[in-house]
Amino acid sequence: MGIKAKVALGAVVGLVVIGAVSANAGNDGKGGGSGAGNKGSSASAEHESGGKKESGGAAAAEEKKVAFGGDGEYRVGTDVKPGTYRTTGNSDGLCYWERAKDASGELDSMLANDNVSGTSYVTIKPTDNLFKSSDCEDWEAVDPKAKGTPGSSMDGDGGMYKVGTDIAPGTYKSTGNTDDGCYWERVKDAGHGLDSIIANNNVKGTAVVTISASDAYFKTNDCGDWKKA
Repeated sequence: MGIKAKVALGAVVGLVVIGAVSANAGNDGKGGGSGAGNKGSSASAEHESGGKKESGGAAAAEEKKVAFGGDGEYRVGTDVKPGTYRTTGNSDGLCYWERAKDASGELDSMLANDNVSGTSYVTIKPTDNLFKSSDCEDWEAVDPKAKGTPGSSMDGDGGMYKVGTDIAPGTYKSTGNTDDGCYWERVKDAGHGLDSIIANNNVKGTAVVTISASDAYFKTNDCGDWKKA
């Protein structure tokens, strides 16, 4: 499938790895995403019960453990370690992150970037020089082998869902897309480059997509809520 529109460009902070990562698929929270341009999305993956955060006991240990803040420029290998990170709860769409090969600030130094609504996952590589984050919620480190309880529905503006952890593989249907602003993307990793994209589409009306068990993540922006067929 051809690549469609809405694809974006692509003191040491301790690496605190979270345990089981399980998104509240289909909750009321918003999320957002990816790319080589400016529009993207991510999954809402908070540990909640009945729409409210749990507190105390074992639940308290599951709360987000901050690896680094949502505002700042971090030198890779000095301020932040390479690895996969996640930010959640970005409800206003102003969260912006960028992977860069140097600190020149020039356009050609950019490796990948995204504007996030909801949740975003991103893999910072050892070859990256700088990671920039602005107006984002704090970032937590994610164990790529972490397990969760995958859901069978998704917020259509929830952003980025980890397949097999946040969301189960299968065929999903979204309705209520009144214009072609609905965008979805199946991806093989959290690098956010053009070569990360397996398939994508801009949809008006009803959208149907089959998420494979071999997909790493699914991104969704400005769509109606998704339910497994």
